[in-house]
This record gives sequence, structure tokens and C-alpha cells, in this order.
Amino acid sequence: MSIAATADRIDSNLITLGREAVAALDGLFAVAKGAVRARVVVDGRISAARVDEEQRATHGLAWLATYVEALREMVDYGERLTAAGTFGEVEHDIVAIAFGEYLAQVFGGIPMNQGEIVRLADLGVPAEAAARARVPAVEQLITQGSTPATRARLVAAMARLEGAASTYGEAGLDETLDQFRHEMRKLALDAVVPHAHEWHLKNEYIPMAVVEQMAEMGVFGLTIPEEYGGLGLGKESMCVVSEELSRAYIGVGSLGTRSEIAAELILGGGTEAQKAEWLPRIASGEVLPTAVFTEPNTGSDLASLKTRAVKQGDAWVVTGNKTWITHPVRADLMTLLVRTDPDQPGYKGLSMLLAPKPRGSDAEPFPAAGMSGGEIEVLGYRGMKEYEIAFDGFTVPADNLLGGVEGQGFKQLMQTFESARIQTAARAIGVAQSALDLGLRYAQERIQFGKPLIAFPRVSDKLALMAVEVMVARQLTYFAARQKDQGKRCDLEAGMAKLLGARVAWTAADNALQIHGGNGFALEYPISRVLCDARILNIFEGAAEIQAQVIARRLLDEPS
Repeated sequence: MSIAATADRIDSNLITLGREAVAALDGLFAVAKGAVRARVVVDGRISAARVDEEQRATHGLAWLATYVEALREMVDYGERLTAAGTFGEVEHDIVAIAFGEYLAQVFGGIPMNQGEIVRLADLGVPAEAAARARVPAVEQLITQGSTPATRARLVAAMARLEGAASTYGEAGLDETLDQFRHEMRKLALDAVVPHAHEWHLKNEYIPMAVVEQMAEMGVFGLTIPEEYGGLGLGKESMCVVSEELSRAYIGVGSLGTRSEIAAELILGGGTEAQKAEWLPRIASGEVLPTAVFTEPNTGSDLASLKTRAVKQGDAWVVTGNKTWITHPVRADLMTLLVRTDPDQPGYKGLSMLLAPKPRGSDAEPFPAAGMSGGEIEVLGYRGMKEYEIAFDGFTVPADNLLGGVEGQGFKQLMQTFESARIQTAARAIGVAQSALDLGLRYAQERIQFGKPLIAFPRVSDKLALMAVEVMVARQLTYFAARQKDQGKRCDLEAGMAKLLGARVAWTAADNALQIHGGNGFALEYPISRVLCDARILNIFEGAAEIQAQVIARRLLDEPS
């Protein structure tokens, strides 16, 4: 197939080229999966021990799958915008650069983080199989997709758009969601952006006035059905809200996460009485929830959870310790994961309690009998505050066992993982977009050697690649959300979105700080906060290594 292109720009056949490249990657992934699977199968079954021993290969397979799916969604993005007549020069260049960069990384090495590069050889892919996958479309996209001229043209367009609250490229949302984005951005610019850095520096709570504004706009009841007082919208709308509020300040974007997790737990596992009691109050913002799952020595290993709840009369009596609990002081309701049956091993003895508590303050954080705790001081992700909590005879009404049946806690929690990871990916996009906003503005304003920083190619390249990766992560995340809204299983896509989004946020924040130079290291500059905020995204809601492990196990369990 002969495809014409100018020296610095692929012509209108870009989407066709992208589709052909993805088809080639599908074949390459099948070879990689077969090779990795052969390493971890023992006696015809996947061996968990072998999956652990081969982590470089298994996690590398997860990253390869993520890249293939991300590029597939960029093709879909281009097709949707073309059909809508909105696939302009900016969008064209974003797609071209995305393919140029990600294809080059697939064949040269995918960064799992700053220091770990996984290559096809690590996955056991033979050189001849890699060569077969480099079809003409792949070669052309690698050669002509991400050129200096394309990157410079994209950044020039971004500079023109700066100040218009743009995401530097059509996001591909429908009119209703686009309007929703506009309203969230207005709230963020009016009530959050002017104050966020001060809240961070002083380690202050996000003011209740802001929380009340969010409640009035329906943020806490976004995906709660209308019959329970919510807006009854889908997860894609949750992505829009989470992204825009996190773009202003991740703490504000994360306030909605507490309500999202609690509502998902109650909707999926609660009794009708529990739904009627709690969902309308969560939707209105009257009740602020917090998730109380993690323990000091368990981390992601929830099967080892030890906090006990013993039934005594008409109450559960809770004893144990929890840590890394976000926004517990001002919360009114804890979704509390406990072990109700010590004789059941692992996950089987776990149950979820809906545990009410009074709101506290800095002076008296936990004014409840049987409950105490201390603040964990953190680098970033402030505004809600992190605590470790000790329970010693804390009581929860017996009727507040989620679903009314013991031993369902882990299963109930698992049902929230898809939404939680999609929402976290959206927060990561917001943080990355914030870093890009700050980096672009500084590069335009800062003069060095007689010209603005943006005129220097390596600064300009950083901005271009940040914008591209933000859009790639956005499209993958919103795809996962649409899958969820359509009732399809999307744990794989949600995990991929979170995995990639977290890396993109950290890379964007690091590059934006580099553009600031020494000033970026000064606390007075907001990019210092954004860097600290970005770092947590690779840890919570499943650390990157755990996320890759989960994705890999799911891929390997599927038939070839």
C-alpha cells in the first residue's frame, strides 16, 4: 500500500495507518502472551509462584497490553472526531505523535517507571516475530509520527489556546458532558485554584464552603440513582468531574472519591433499608464517608487483615488498627472492613460495616468512644488529611453489616475496584493536565538568553509529549468508563487506565518542574505541590506493581 505524506506530516490516511499498526500490535501481543504464558504454566495451569518469579516478563506483558489498548483508543478517538467534523490540526498531531512515540517504545523499550525499561526480548518475543510486526504502517508512523516539526506545531497551537481553559485538543465528549466539564472548570477556577496552594502549604482542610458548593452541584450524588436523590449519571461523567476538580487540586477531586466508593458499596451490596438510609444523605453531601480498609502490616494484602468485629447483642464491637485513612476526621460514615470470622482463612472471614461516627476537629479528631488516632504527615495529597486509627471497643449497630450477611466484605469491595480505578485514572489525568498548564505558562513567561523558554526545542518537546500522553491516558480512561456504563466487565481496561494514568501524571509533573528550573523547587511555586500530589497516584488504589500483576494475571488466565 502506497501512502503519501509530506516530509513533516502524515496526511489524511493517519487513522488508516493507525488501524493497521494496531492490527500488527495485536499479532505481536499474541506472540508475547504465548511466550510469557509458557514460562508460568506448570502442569497445565498458571502457577502463582511462577508469575511472581517472572515479574519482569509478566508485568512487561501488562504494559505491552496497555500500550496496545491505548493506541486502539487513539484510533477510535480519531474516527469519532472525524465523523463529528472536529478532527483538526491539533488533534491530528496529537494522534500522530502518540503513535510515533508509543510504537517506538514498543519496539525499543517501554518504561514501566523511570528506571525499569521492559523490552520485547524480556517477554521472550523472537526477533523475527518483532520484525514481522514492523509492517509499513508501523514504520511510517515511527518515522513520521513524532517529528520535530510536528511537535513544534502542536506546542504553537497550545500556546495560542492557553488561557481558554483548554485541554489542548478536542476531548471527544458529547455536548452534555462537555457542558458539565465547563461547569466544573468554572467552580474550580472560582473557588479552588486561587486558594489550593495556600491550603497545601498550611496543611489546611478544604473549606466546608467548597464542600457545600460541590454538594449543590451534585458532585457527591453524581452516579447515585435518581430514586435515591442522585443525578443518576454514568461513570464517564464521573471522569469529567474528577479530572476537572483534580486539575485544580487533587484533594478537591478526591473528595468525590469517598462518596463514590461508599455509594458503590451500598448500591452493590446493601439491603434496601441501608440504601434508603444512606444513599440520599451521601448524594446530598449531608453525610461525608471515608473508606477504612488498610492496616499497618497488610497494605495491598487484604487477606491478612486482622481488625476484629465481634457480635455482642445488638452491636458489633470492633478492635484493631487501621492506617492511611483519608478524611476520617470530618467523615460521618466509615465503610469499615473487618474480620468477623477468625476461623475462616484469608478473604472468607471478612465483612463490611457501615459505621457511623461524629465529626471531629483538629483539636478533637475522634470524639467517639473506642476510637482514637493520629495524623500522618504527608508530602502531598493534602486538604483532607491522612490518619492512623485505633479501635478499642468501638461499637457499630448490628443492622449496619453491609448486606446483612457475614463473610461478604471482600467480594463487596471487589465490586468497587473497576469504578475506583477509573476514578483514580481520571484524577491522574487532572493532575497531569495541571502540570502541563503550569509548565506551558511558565515556558511562555520565563525569558532566558533573550527568548522565552518555549522557544527552546527541548522545552517545547517536553510540553508536546506531555499533552500527547495526557490525551492518550484520557482516551483510555474514558473508554473504560464507557465500558462500565454499558454494563460490560472492564476490570482490565480500568486497571490499564490507572496504570498508565499514574505514570503520565508523575512524568508530566516532573517535566513541568524541570521547565521551572530552580524555581520549581521553591515551595512558593504551585508546581512543587503538583509534583508531590502526582507521586501518590502510583501507590494508592493499587501500587503500579500490584496493578501490573493483576492485569498480567487476568491476561494470562484468558485463553490464547
